[in-house]
Amino acid sequence: MQATKDMLIQQVIELDEGTADILMNAGMHCLGCAMAHGESIEQACAVHGINSDALIGEINAYLAGK
Repeated sequence: MQATKDMLIQQVIELDEGTADILMNAGMHCLGCAMAHGESIEQACAVHGINSDALIGEINAYLAGK
């Protein structure tokens, strides 16, 4: 399974808990907040000034290597 920009943050973490480290390293330090359950990766990236395409690429590279 691959992550997409329209997936909720929580859905991406549920794919593999190791993705939480990638999100944290990218600057998303609020993974436990309520927004993580209702905000897509693309929305969160926009709020945090993160390139969503690059982040999804990194997450999918991680998932492919598992």
